[in-house]
Amino acid sequence: MKVMLFAGLKEKIGEGRIVLDTPSSLTAGELKKAIYMRYPALEGDVFQVACNESFVKDGHIVDENDEVALIPPVSGG
Repeated sequence: MKVMLFAGLKEKIGEGRIVLDTPSSLTAGELKKAIYMRYPALEGDVFQVACNESFVKDGHIVDENDEVALIPPVSGG
């Protein structure tokens, strides 16, 4: 599964896009767990999963053909 990274996540990993060896579909929550296991530097980081340009909850099913992005909280004013 191809996953795009943004902001601090991209900086910590050193890449804007990663490829994970995952089942063809899994929940967004399972995807987060897979990310934390493969990239321990992200453990404790908070981010949302976006699937096909919409934020999704942990129970949402993500398919390998979906456009997936991890987006940390944005602050500012």
